[in-house]
Amino acid sequence: MSKINIIPLAGVRENGKNMYVLEVDENIFVLDAGLKYPENELLGIDVVIPDFTYLVENKERVAGVFLTHGHADAIGALPYFLAEVDVPVFGSELTIELAKLNVENYPETKNFQEFHVVDENTEIDFGTVEISFFKTTHTIPESLGIQVKTEDGSIVYTGDFKFDQGAIPMYATDYARLANIGASGVLALLSDSSNAENPAQVASEREIAEEVAEVIASWEGRIIVASVASNLARIQQVLKAAWRVNRKVVMSGVDLERIVRTAIRLGKIEVPDEKMFITYKEMKQYADNEILILETGRMGEPIKSLQRMANGQHKNISIQEGDLVYIVTTPSIAMETAVAKAEDIVYRAGGIVKMINENLRVSGHANPNDLKLMLNLLKPQFLIPVQGEYRQLLAHVELAQEIGIDEKRTYITRRGDVLSYDKRTNRFIPNSSVPADNVMIDGLGVGDIGNIVLRDRKILSEDGILVAVTTISRREKKIISKPQVTSRGFVYQRTSRDILKESSKIVEEVLEKHLDKSDFEWGMLKQDIRDHLARYLFEQTKRRPVILPVIMEGTPKRK
Repeated sequence: MSKINIIPLAGVRENGKNMYVLEVDENIFVLDAGLKYPENELLGIDVVIPDFTYLVENKERVAGVFLTHGHADAIGALPYFLAEVDVPVFGSELTIELAKLNVENYPETKNFQEFHVVDENTEIDFGTVEISFFKTTHTIPESLGIQVKTEDGSIVYTGDFKFDQGAIPMYATDYARLANIGASGVLALLSDSSNAENPAQVASEREIAEEVAEVIASWEGRIIVASVASNLARIQQVLKAAWRVNRKVVMSGVDLERIVRTAIRLGKIEVPDEKMFITYKEMKQYADNEILILETGRMGEPIKSLQRMANGQHKNISIQEGDLVYIVTTPSIAMETAVAKAEDIVYRAGGIVKMINENLRVSGHANPNDLKLMLNLLKPQFLIPVQGEYRQLLAHVELAQEIGIDEKRTYITRRGDVLSYDKRTNRFIPNSSVPADNVMIDGLGVGDIGNIVLRDRKILSEDGILVAVTTISRREKKIISKPQVTSRGFVYQRTSRDILKESSKIVEEVLEKHLDKSDFEWGMLKQDIRDHLARYLFEQTKRRPVILPVIMEGTPKRK
Protein backbone atom coordinates (compact mmCIF):
# COMPACT_ATOMS: atom_id res chain seq x y z
CA MET A 1 0.00 0.00 0.00
CA SER A 2 1.39 3.42 -1.01
CA LYS A 3 1.33 6.55 1.11
CA ILE A 4 -0.52 9.13 -1.02
CA ASN A 5 -0.96 12.84 -0.26
CA ILE A 6 -2.51 15.41 -2.60
CA ILE A 7 -1.68 19.05 -1.81
CA PRO A 8 -2.99 21.97 -3.89
CA LEU A 9 -0.38 24.66 -3.24
CA ALA A 10 -2.38 27.04 -5.44
CA GLY A 11 -5.08 27.03 -8.11
CA VAL A 12 -8.05 26.37 -5.82
CA ARG A 13 -10.53 29.09 -4.83
CA GLU A 14 -8.76 31.32 -7.36
CA ASN A 15 -8.18 31.58 -11.10
CA GLY A 16 -4.67 30.88 -12.38
CA LYS A 17 -1.51 30.06 -10.40
CA ASN A 18 -1.92 26.30 -10.85
CA MET A 19 0.43 24.16 -8.77
CA TYR A 20 -0.48 20.77 -7.32
CA VAL A 21 1.75 18.51 -5.28
CA LEU A 22 1.38 14.73 -5.29
CA GLU A 23 3.30 12.74 -2.68
CA VAL A 24 3.59 9.00 -3.24
CA ASP A 25 5.73 7.29 -0.61
CA GLU A 26 8.96 9.33 -0.45
CA ASN A 27 8.64 10.97 -3.88
CA ILE A 28 7.07 14.36 -4.56
CA PHE A 29 5.70 15.17 -8.01
CA VAL A 30 4.86 18.78 -8.88
CA LEU A 31 2.06 19.26 -11.43
CA ASP A 32 2.36 22.68 -13.13
CA ALA A 33 4.04 25.79 -11.76
CA GLY A 34 1.87 28.73 -12.77
CA LEU A 35 1.35 32.36 -11.86
CA LYS A 36 -1.57 34.74 -11.99
CA TYR A 37 -1.77 38.39 -12.89
CA PRO A 38 -2.72 40.66 -9.99
CA GLU A 39 -6.16 42.10 -9.40
CA ASN A 40 -6.63 45.83 -8.97
CA GLU A 41 -6.12 45.93 -5.20
CA LEU A 42 -2.56 44.53 -5.50
CA LEU A 43 -1.09 47.95 -6.28
CA GLY A 44 2.21 47.82 -8.17
CA ILE A 45 2.47 44.01 -8.09
CA ASP A 46 3.60 42.46 -11.38
CA VAL A 47 2.56 38.85 -10.82
CA VAL A 48 1.57 36.47 -8.01
CA ILE A 49 3.15 33.02 -7.61
CA PRO A 50 2.59 30.09 -5.22
CA ASP A 51 4.38 29.65 -1.91
CA PHE A 52 7.18 27.08 -2.38
CA THR A 53 8.06 26.76 1.32
CA TYR A 54 6.96 23.12 1.67
CA LEU A 55 8.77 22.07 -1.49
CA VAL A 56 11.94 23.91 -0.54
CA GLU A 57 11.92 22.19 2.87
CA ASN A 58 11.56 18.82 1.11
CA LYS A 59 13.60 19.55 -2.02
CA GLU A 60 15.58 16.30 -1.83
CA ARG A 61 12.30 14.37 -2.31
CA VAL A 62 11.05 16.32 -5.37
CA ALA A 63 11.28 14.07 -8.43
CA GLY A 64 10.39 16.74 -10.98
CA VAL A 65 7.93 19.27 -12.37
CA PHE A 66 5.38 18.02 -14.91
CA LEU A 67 3.80 20.68 -17.14
CA THR A 68 0.45 20.40 -18.90
CA HIS A 69 0.71 23.31 -21.37
CA GLY A 70 2.54 26.52 -22.20
CA HIS A 71 0.31 29.22 -20.70
CA ALA A 72 1.46 31.43 -17.84
CA ASP A 73 -1.02 29.80 -15.43
CA ALA A 74 0.93 26.54 -15.88
CA ILE A 75 4.56 27.60 -16.49
CA GLY A 76 4.85 31.23 -15.32
CA ALA A 77 6.23 30.49 -11.84
CA LEU A 78 8.78 27.96 -13.08
CA PRO A 79 11.83 30.30 -13.02
CA TYR A 80 11.16 31.30 -9.40
CA PHE A 81 10.65 27.67 -8.39
CA LEU A 82 13.78 26.37 -10.14
CA ALA A 83 15.83 29.11 -8.47
CA GLU A 84 15.03 27.40 -5.15
CA VAL A 85 14.54 23.74 -6.12
CA ASP A 86 16.81 22.36 -8.85
CA VAL A 87 14.83 19.46 -10.37
CA PRO A 88 14.09 18.17 -13.89
CA VAL A 89 11.18 19.62 -15.88
CA PHE A 90 8.94 17.53 -18.16
CA GLY A 91 6.53 18.76 -20.84
CA SER A 92 5.62 18.60 -24.51
CA GLU A 93 7.99 20.08 -27.10
CA LEU A 94 6.20 23.42 -27.40
CA THR A 95 5.57 23.67 -23.65
CA ILE A 96 9.26 23.10 -22.94
CA GLU A 97 10.35 25.69 -25.50
CA LEU A 98 8.03 28.29 -23.98
CA ALA A 99 9.19 27.32 -20.49
CA LYS A 100 12.78 27.82 -21.62
CA LEU A 101 11.98 31.37 -22.71
CA ASN A 102 10.75 32.13 -19.18
CA VAL A 103 13.63 30.39 -17.44
CA GLU A 104 16.35 31.92 -19.62
CA ASN A 105 15.05 35.43 -18.96
CA TYR A 106 15.36 35.06 -15.18
CA PRO A 107 18.94 35.76 -14.00
CA GLU A 108 19.04 33.01 -11.36
CA THR A 109 17.95 30.24 -13.76
CA LYS A 110 19.37 31.33 -17.11
CA ASN A 111 21.80 28.39 -17.12
CA PHE A 112 19.21 25.73 -16.19
CA GLN A 113 19.29 22.89 -18.74
CA GLU A 114 17.43 19.87 -17.36
CA PHE A 115 14.37 19.95 -19.61
CA HIS A 116 12.82 16.72 -20.91
CA VAL A 117 10.39 16.56 -23.83
CA VAL A 118 7.49 14.11 -23.49
CA ASP A 119 4.40 13.28 -25.51
CA GLU A 120 1.26 11.17 -25.23
CA ASN A 121 3.33 8.01 -25.74
CA THR A 122 5.85 8.72 -22.97
CA GLU A 123 5.95 6.64 -19.79
CA ILE A 124 8.35 7.51 -16.97
CA ASP A 125 9.04 4.89 -14.30
CA PHE A 126 9.77 6.14 -10.77
CA GLY A 127 9.67 2.74 -9.08
CA THR A 128 6.31 2.55 -7.31
CA VAL A 129 4.96 5.30 -9.59
CA GLU A 130 4.64 5.52 -13.35
CA ILE A 131 3.79 8.84 -15.03
CA SER A 132 2.27 9.08 -18.50
CA PHE A 133 0.42 11.70 -20.52
CA PHE A 134 -2.66 12.08 -22.72
CA LYS A 135 -3.64 14.64 -25.35
CA THR A 136 -6.22 17.30 -24.50
CA THR A 137 -7.79 20.22 -26.35
CA HIS A 138 -6.97 23.77 -25.28
CA THR A 139 -6.09 27.07 -26.98
CA ILE A 140 -2.45 26.10 -27.37
CA PRO A 141 -1.04 23.03 -29.16
CA GLU A 142 0.37 20.01 -27.35
CA SER A 143 -1.67 20.40 -24.19
CA LEU A 144 -1.39 17.27 -22.08
CA GLY A 145 -3.17 15.74 -19.13
CA ILE A 146 -1.10 13.76 -16.63
CA GLN A 147 -1.70 10.23 -15.32
CA VAL A 148 0.18 9.15 -12.20
CA LYS A 149 -0.18 5.38 -11.71
CA THR A 150 0.15 4.09 -8.15
CA GLU A 151 -0.52 0.72 -6.49
CA ASP A 152 -3.93 2.02 -5.38
CA GLY A 153 -5.04 3.42 -8.74
CA SER A 154 -4.23 6.43 -10.91
CA ILE A 155 -4.22 10.09 -9.91
CA VAL A 156 -5.24 12.07 -13.00
CA TYR A 157 -4.73 15.80 -13.53
CA THR A 158 -6.50 17.20 -16.58
CA GLY A 159 -4.77 20.58 -16.86
CA ASP A 160 -6.78 23.15 -18.85
CA PHE A 161 -9.04 21.36 -21.30
CA LYS A 162 -12.26 21.37 -23.28
CA PHE A 163 -13.86 18.92 -25.71
CA ASP A 164 -14.15 20.04 -29.34
CA GLN A 165 -15.32 17.39 -31.77
CA GLY A 166 -14.08 19.47 -34.71
CA ALA A 167 -10.59 20.15 -33.40
CA ILE A 168 -7.77 19.73 -35.90
CA PRO A 169 -5.28 16.90 -35.14
CA MET A 170 -2.77 19.21 -33.46
CA TYR A 171 -5.41 20.15 -30.87
CA ALA A 172 -7.51 16.97 -30.76
CA THR A 173 -8.30 15.07 -27.54
CA ASP A 174 -7.43 11.37 -27.40
CA TYR A 175 -10.84 10.01 -26.31
CA ALA A 176 -9.76 6.36 -26.60
CA ARG A 177 -6.86 6.96 -24.24
CA LEU A 178 -9.18 8.62 -21.70
CA ALA A 179 -11.49 5.62 -21.82
CA ASN A 180 -8.54 3.26 -21.30
CA ILE A 181 -7.34 5.24 -18.30
CA GLY A 182 -10.84 5.09 -16.85
CA ALA A 183 -11.00 1.33 -17.40
CA SER A 184 -7.65 0.83 -15.64
CA GLY A 185 -8.97 2.45 -12.44
CA VAL A 186 -8.77 6.11 -11.41
CA LEU A 187 -8.45 6.77 -7.71
CA ALA A 188 -8.71 10.58 -7.84
CA LEU A 189 -9.32 13.18 -10.53
CA LEU A 190 -8.02 16.74 -10.32
CA SER A 191 -10.10 18.47 -12.98
CA ASP A 192 -10.34 21.96 -14.50
CA SER A 193 -13.33 23.86 -13.07
CA SER A 194 -12.90 27.32 -14.67
CA ASN A 195 -16.08 27.12 -16.72
CA ALA A 196 -18.12 24.76 -14.51
CA GLU A 197 -20.91 27.21 -13.68
CA ASN A 198 -21.63 28.41 -17.23
CA PRO A 199 -24.08 26.17 -19.12
CA ALA A 200 -23.70 28.06 -22.43
CA GLN A 201 -22.33 26.01 -25.28
CA VAL A 202 -18.74 26.98 -26.07
CA ALA A 203 -18.12 27.69 -29.75
CA SER A 204 -15.88 25.24 -31.60
CA GLU A 205 -12.56 26.50 -32.92
CA ARG A 206 -13.91 26.10 -36.47
CA GLU A 207 -16.79 28.47 -35.67
CA ILE A 208 -14.36 30.93 -34.10
CA ALA A 209 -12.06 30.75 -37.14
CA GLU A 210 -15.00 31.54 -39.44
CA GLU A 211 -16.01 34.51 -37.28
CA VAL A 212 -12.46 35.88 -37.21
CA ALA A 213 -12.09 35.49 -40.98
CA GLU A 214 -15.42 37.25 -41.65
CA VAL A 215 -14.61 40.23 -39.43
CA ILE A 216 -11.12 40.71 -40.91
CA ALA A 217 -12.34 40.32 -44.50
CA SER A 218 -15.20 42.80 -44.08
CA TRP A 219 -13.26 45.76 -42.66
CA GLU A 220 -11.92 48.37 -45.07
CA GLY A 221 -9.54 50.23 -42.78
CA ARG A 222 -6.67 49.31 -40.53
CA ILE A 223 -7.23 46.46 -38.04
CA ILE A 224 -5.66 46.16 -34.59
CA VAL A 225 -6.19 42.70 -33.11
CA ALA A 226 -5.79 42.37 -29.35
CA SER A 227 -4.95 38.85 -28.20
CA VAL A 228 -3.20 37.01 -25.40
CA ALA A 229 0.27 36.13 -26.69
CA SER A 230 0.09 32.45 -25.74
CA ASN A 231 -3.34 31.80 -27.30
CA LEU A 232 -1.77 30.22 -30.37
CA ALA A 233 -5.06 28.87 -31.69
CA ARG A 234 -6.42 32.40 -31.95
CA ILE A 235 -3.21 33.81 -33.40
CA GLN A 236 -3.20 31.08 -36.05
CA GLN A 237 -6.76 31.99 -37.02
CA VAL A 238 -5.88 35.69 -37.26
CA LEU A 239 -2.80 35.03 -39.41
CA LYS A 240 -4.74 32.81 -41.82
CA ALA A 241 -7.52 35.36 -42.12
CA ALA A 242 -5.02 38.17 -42.76
CA TRP A 243 -3.25 36.15 -45.46
CA ARG A 244 -6.52 35.44 -47.31
CA VAL A 245 -7.21 39.17 -47.73
CA ASN A 246 -3.57 40.12 -48.43
CA ARG A 247 -2.98 42.03 -45.21
CA LYS A 248 0.53 42.46 -43.86
CA VAL A 249 0.96 41.70 -40.15
CA VAL A 250 2.86 43.81 -37.62
CA MET A 251 3.60 41.98 -34.36
CA SER A 252 3.53 44.37 -31.43
CA GLY A 253 4.94 43.14 -28.14
CA VAL A 254 8.11 41.31 -27.16
CA ASP A 255 6.20 38.36 -25.69
CA LEU A 256 4.24 37.89 -28.90
CA GLU A 257 7.27 38.00 -31.15
CA ARG A 258 9.16 35.39 -29.11
CA ILE A 259 6.19 33.04 -28.70
CA VAL A 260 5.06 33.21 -32.33
CA ARG A 261 8.58 32.78 -33.69
CA THR A 262 9.07 29.75 -31.43
CA ALA A 263 5.75 28.22 -32.54
CA ILE A 264 6.58 28.80 -36.23
CA ARG A 265 10.02 27.20 -35.80
CA LEU A 266 8.41 24.12 -34.25
CA GLY A 267 5.68 23.93 -36.90
CA LYS A 268 2.89 24.69 -34.41
CA ILE A 269 1.78 27.77 -36.36
CA GLU A 270 1.49 27.60 -40.14
CA VAL A 271 2.54 30.76 -41.96
CA PRO A 272 1.97 30.75 -45.75
CA ASP A 273 4.78 33.24 -46.32
CA GLU A 274 7.20 34.83 -43.83
CA LYS A 275 7.01 37.99 -45.96
CA MET A 276 3.55 38.66 -44.54
CA PHE A 277 5.29 40.00 -41.39
CA ILE A 278 6.49 43.59 -41.57
CA THR A 279 8.02 46.05 -39.10
CA TYR A 280 6.63 49.32 -37.76
CA LYS A 281 8.84 51.28 -40.16
CA GLU A 282 7.54 49.33 -43.17
CA MET A 283 3.90 50.12 -42.32
CA LYS A 284 4.17 53.46 -44.13
CA GLN A 285 4.64 51.63 -47.45
CA TYR A 286 1.13 50.13 -47.29
CA ALA A 287 -2.43 51.43 -47.35
CA ASP A 288 -4.55 51.11 -44.21
CA ASN A 289 -6.60 48.27 -45.71
CA GLU A 290 -3.40 46.27 -46.17
CA ILE A 291 -2.35 46.42 -42.50
CA LEU A 292 -3.19 44.23 -39.49
CA ILE A 293 -1.48 44.95 -36.18
CA LEU A 294 -1.36 42.04 -33.73
CA GLU A 295 -1.07 43.49 -30.23
CA THR A 296 -0.44 41.65 -26.98
CA GLY A 297 1.29 44.18 -24.73
CA ARG A 298 3.51 43.47 -21.76
CA MET A 299 3.27 39.90 -20.42
CA GLY A 300 0.67 39.14 -23.09
CA GLU A 301 -1.88 41.57 -21.64
CA PRO A 302 -3.23 43.65 -24.56
CA ILE A 303 -5.77 45.92 -22.86
CA LYS A 304 -3.36 48.45 -21.34
CA SER A 305 -1.51 48.66 -24.64
CA LEU A 306 -4.78 49.52 -26.37
CA GLN A 307 -5.32 52.33 -23.89
CA ARG A 308 -1.85 53.71 -24.63
CA MET A 309 -2.54 53.52 -28.38
CA ALA A 310 -5.81 55.39 -27.97
CA ASN A 311 -4.20 58.05 -25.73
CA GLY A 312 -1.28 58.56 -28.10
CA GLN A 313 1.18 57.18 -25.52
CA HIS A 314 2.23 54.04 -27.43
CA LYS A 315 5.72 54.49 -28.86
CA ASN A 316 4.84 53.09 -32.30
CA ILE A 317 1.08 53.17 -32.94
CA SER A 318 -1.76 55.62 -32.37
CA ILE A 319 -5.38 54.69 -32.98
CA GLN A 320 -6.83 56.82 -35.77
CA GLU A 321 -10.14 57.46 -37.47
CA GLY A 322 -11.41 54.30 -39.18
CA ASP A 323 -9.38 51.78 -37.18
CA LEU A 324 -11.05 48.55 -36.04
CA VAL A 325 -9.89 47.27 -32.66
CA TYR A 326 -10.80 43.60 -32.61
CA ILE A 327 -10.48 42.00 -29.15
CA VAL A 328 -10.20 38.26 -29.68
CA THR A 329 -9.64 37.31 -26.04
CA THR A 330 -12.34 36.90 -23.40
CA PRO A 331 -11.40 39.14 -20.46
CA SER A 332 -11.46 37.82 -16.93
CA ILE A 333 -13.92 39.34 -14.44
CA ALA A 334 -11.04 41.31 -12.91
CA MET A 335 -10.28 42.89 -16.32
CA GLU A 336 -13.84 43.81 -17.36
CA THR A 337 -13.62 47.36 -16.00
CA ALA A 338 -10.30 47.93 -17.75
CA VAL A 339 -11.76 46.62 -21.02
CA ALA A 340 -14.76 48.97 -20.75
CA LYS A 341 -12.44 51.95 -20.16
CA ALA A 342 -10.23 50.93 -23.08
CA GLU A 343 -13.27 50.63 -25.34
CA ASP A 344 -14.43 54.14 -24.42
CA ILE A 345 -10.97 55.62 -25.07
CA VAL A 346 -10.74 53.87 -28.46
CA TYR A 347 -14.06 55.37 -29.56
CA ARG A 348 -12.92 58.83 -28.49
CA ALA A 349 -9.82 58.39 -30.66
CA GLY A 350 -12.02 57.62 -33.68
CA GLY A 351 -11.74 53.84 -33.67
CA ILE A 352 -14.37 51.11 -33.50
CA VAL A 353 -14.28 48.20 -31.03
CA LYS A 354 -15.53 44.71 -31.72
CA MET A 355 -15.20 41.81 -29.30
CA ILE A 356 -15.17 38.17 -30.32
CA ASN A 357 -17.53 37.23 -27.50
CA GLU A 358 -20.30 39.50 -28.84
CA ASN A 359 -21.54 36.70 -31.12
CA LEU A 360 -19.86 33.59 -29.72
CA ARG A 361 -19.28 32.00 -26.34
CA VAL A 362 -15.49 31.66 -26.43
CA SER A 363 -13.50 29.71 -23.86
CA GLY A 364 -10.60 27.31 -23.69
CA HIS A 365 -12.13 25.57 -20.67
CA ALA A 366 -14.63 22.74 -20.30
CA ASN A 367 -18.31 23.61 -19.96
CA PRO A 368 -20.61 21.55 -17.69
CA ASN A 369 -21.30 18.92 -20.37
CA ASP A 370 -17.57 18.52 -21.03
CA LEU A 371 -16.90 18.08 -17.32
CA LYS A 372 -19.55 15.39 -17.03
CA LEU A 373 -18.15 13.62 -20.08
CA MET A 374 -14.66 13.65 -18.52
CA LEU A 375 -16.08 12.16 -15.33
CA ASN A 376 -17.93 9.48 -17.28
CA LEU A 377 -14.83 8.57 -19.28
CA LEU A 378 -12.47 8.39 -16.31
CA LYS A 379 -14.92 7.09 -13.66
CA PRO A 380 -12.86 8.37 -10.70
CA GLN A 381 -13.52 7.17 -7.17
CA PHE A 382 -12.87 10.72 -5.91
CA LEU A 383 -13.13 14.16 -7.48
CA ILE A 384 -10.97 17.08 -6.40
CA PRO A 385 -12.08 20.09 -8.48
CA VAL A 386 -9.23 22.54 -9.14
CA GLN A 387 -8.54 25.61 -11.28
CA GLY A 388 -11.37 27.89 -10.25
CA GLU A 389 -12.90 30.10 -7.61
CA TYR A 390 -15.05 28.56 -4.87
CA ARG A 391 -18.36 28.90 -6.74
CA GLN A 392 -16.82 27.12 -9.75
CA LEU A 393 -15.44 24.30 -7.63
CA LEU A 394 -18.86 23.93 -6.01
CA ALA A 395 -20.58 23.87 -9.42
CA HIS A 396 -18.20 21.08 -10.46
CA VAL A 397 -19.11 19.06 -7.36
CA GLU A 398 -22.80 19.47 -8.18
CA LEU A 399 -22.17 18.23 -11.73
CA ALA A 400 -20.46 15.15 -10.29
CA GLN A 401 -23.50 14.45 -8.14
CA GLU A 402 -25.71 14.60 -11.25
CA ILE A 403 -23.89 11.60 -12.69
CA GLY A 404 -23.98 9.62 -9.46
CA ILE A 405 -20.77 10.53 -7.61
CA ASP A 406 -21.47 10.78 -3.88
CA GLU A 407 -20.81 14.22 -2.41
CA LYS A 408 -18.69 12.51 0.28
CA ARG A 409 -16.29 11.49 -2.50
CA THR A 410 -15.68 15.07 -3.59
CA TYR A 411 -13.34 17.53 -1.90
CA ILE A 412 -13.36 21.31 -2.18
CA THR A 413 -9.94 22.21 -0.83
CA ARG A 414 -8.15 25.32 0.31
CA ARG A 415 -4.62 26.22 -0.72
CA GLY A 416 -2.20 24.17 1.35
CA ASP A 417 -4.68 21.48 2.45
CA VAL A 418 -3.14 18.01 2.70
CA LEU A 419 -5.48 15.22 1.57
CA SER A 420 -4.12 11.85 2.76
CA TYR A 421 -5.47 8.62 1.29
CA ASP A 422 -6.53 6.03 3.88
CA LYS A 423 -6.88 2.67 2.14
CA ARG A 424 -8.51 1.07 5.20
CA THR A 425 -11.53 3.40 4.99
CA ASN A 426 -11.08 4.14 1.28
CA ARG A 427 -11.24 7.89 1.94
CA PHE A 428 -9.08 10.96 1.51
CA ILE A 429 -8.67 12.57 4.93
CA PRO A 430 -7.84 16.28 5.29
CA ASN A 431 -5.38 15.91 8.16
CA SER A 432 -3.09 18.95 8.02
CA SER A 433 -1.96 21.88 5.93
CA VAL A 434 1.27 23.41 4.61
CA PRO A 435 2.20 27.07 3.93
CA ALA A 436 0.41 28.31 0.82
CA ASP A 437 0.26 32.11 0.93
CA ASN A 438 0.41 34.33 -2.13
CA VAL A 439 3.96 35.33 -2.99
CA MET A 440 4.04 38.66 -4.78
CA ILE A 441 6.57 39.67 -7.42
CA ASP A 442 7.36 43.37 -7.74
CA GLY A 443 10.21 44.07 -10.14
CA LEU A 444 13.15 41.95 -9.01
CA GLY A 445 11.70 41.48 -5.52
CA VAL A 446 10.27 38.02 -4.79
CA GLY A 447 8.07 37.80 -1.72
CA ASP A 448 9.36 41.03 -0.15
CA ILE A 449 5.99 42.73 -0.55
CA GLY A 450 3.55 41.81 2.21
CA ASN A 451 0.21 42.98 3.54
CA ILE A 452 1.71 45.95 5.39
CA VAL A 453 3.37 47.30 2.24
CA LEU A 454 0.20 46.76 0.22
CA ARG A 455 -1.83 48.51 2.92
CA ASP A 456 0.53 51.49 2.77
CA ARG A 457 0.31 51.57 -1.03
CA LYS A 458 -3.47 51.55 -0.82
CA ILE A 459 -3.46 54.42 1.68
CA LEU A 460 -0.99 56.34 -0.48
CA SER A 461 -3.23 55.87 -3.52
CA GLU A 462 -6.31 57.04 -1.61
CA ASP A 463 -5.14 59.60 1.00
CA GLY A 464 -1.55 60.50 0.09
CA ILE A 465 1.42 61.15 2.35
CA LEU A 466 2.43 63.80 4.86
CA VAL A 467 6.13 64.23 5.72
CA ALA A 468 7.41 66.05 8.81
CA VAL A 469 11.16 66.84 8.80
CA THR A 470 13.11 68.29 11.72
CA THR A 471 16.52 68.24 13.42
CA ILE A 472 17.09 67.91 17.17
CA SER A 473 19.92 67.76 19.67
CA ARG A 474 19.32 65.11 22.32
CA ARG A 475 22.34 66.18 24.34
CA GLU A 476 21.14 69.75 24.71
CA LYS A 477 17.45 68.77 24.57
CA LYS A 478 16.75 71.30 21.83
CA ILE A 479 14.94 71.48 18.53
CA ILE A 480 17.57 72.78 16.12
CA SER A 481 15.33 73.33 13.08
CA LYS A 482 11.62 74.05 13.18
CA PRO A 483 9.56 71.12 11.81
CA GLN A 484 8.85 71.44 8.07
CA VAL A 485 5.65 69.70 6.99
CA THR A 486 4.88 68.89 3.35
CA SER A 487 2.33 66.65 1.67
CA ARG A 488 1.84 64.82 -1.60
CA GLY A 489 -1.58 63.54 -2.68
CA PHE A 490 -3.13 64.57 0.66
CA VAL A 491 -4.03 68.27 0.53
CA TYR A 492 -3.17 71.09 -1.86
CA GLN A 493 -0.49 72.96 0.06
CA ARG A 494 -1.35 76.49 -1.09
CA THR A 495 -4.94 76.24 0.14
CA SER A 496 -4.16 74.23 3.28
CA ARG A 497 -1.45 76.30 4.92
CA ASP A 498 -3.30 76.45 8.24
CA ILE A 499 -3.46 72.65 8.47
CA LEU A 500 0.24 72.33 7.70
CA LYS A 501 1.16 75.08 10.19
CA GLU A 502 -0.85 73.43 12.94
CA SER A 503 0.73 70.07 12.04
CA SER A 504 4.16 71.66 12.47
CA LYS A 505 3.14 72.94 15.93
CA ILE A 506 1.91 69.48 16.94
CA VAL A 507 5.23 67.92 15.91
CA GLU A 508 7.10 70.59 17.87
CA GLU A 509 5.03 69.95 21.01
CA VAL A 510 5.59 66.19 20.83
CA LEU A 511 9.33 66.70 20.30
CA GLU A 512 9.62 68.99 23.34
CA LYS A 513 7.74 66.50 25.51
CA HIS A 514 10.07 63.64 24.53
CA LEU A 515 13.24 65.73 24.80
CA ASP A 516 12.35 66.51 28.42
CA LYS A 517 12.20 62.80 29.27
CA SER A 518 15.20 60.95 30.64
CA ASP A 519 14.33 57.73 28.75
CA PHE A 520 14.32 59.12 25.18
CA GLU A 521 13.54 56.50 22.47
CA TRP A 522 13.47 57.18 18.73
CA GLY A 523 10.77 54.59 18.04
CA MET A 524 8.40 55.93 20.67
CA LEU A 525 8.98 59.51 19.51
CA LYS A 526 8.12 58.76 15.88
CA GLN A 527 5.07 56.73 16.83
CA ASP A 528 3.84 59.52 19.11
CA ILE A 529 4.19 62.04 16.28
CA ARG A 530 2.23 59.73 13.97
CA ASP A 531 -0.55 59.25 16.55
CA HIS A 532 -0.98 62.95 17.32
CA LEU A 533 -0.87 64.00 13.66
CA ALA A 534 -3.24 61.21 12.61
CA ARG A 535 -5.88 62.32 15.13
CA TYR A 536 -5.62 65.97 14.14
CA LEU A 537 -5.62 65.36 10.38
CA PHE A 538 -8.61 63.03 10.57
CA GLU A 539 -10.55 65.62 12.61
CA GLN A 540 -9.79 68.29 10.00
CA THR A 541 -10.09 66.31 6.75
CA LYS A 542 -11.61 62.87 7.50
CA ARG A 543 -8.59 61.40 5.70
CA ARG A 544 -5.80 59.13 6.90
CA PRO A 545 -2.60 59.82 4.96
CA VAL A 546 0.63 57.92 5.47
CA ILE A 547 2.58 59.99 8.02
CA LEU A 548 6.36 59.91 7.72
CA PRO A 549 8.35 61.60 10.51
CA VAL A 550 11.96 62.31 9.48
CA ILE A 551 13.97 63.28 12.57
CA MET A 552 17.69 63.96 12.32
CA GLU A 553 20.19 64.57 15.07
CA GLY A 554 22.57 67.48 14.86
CA THR A 555 24.58 70.00 16.88
CA PRO A 556 23.40 73.58 17.49
CA LYS A 557 25.50 76.31 15.87
CA ARG A 558 27.64 78.23 18.34
CA LYS A 559 27.52 82.02 18.26
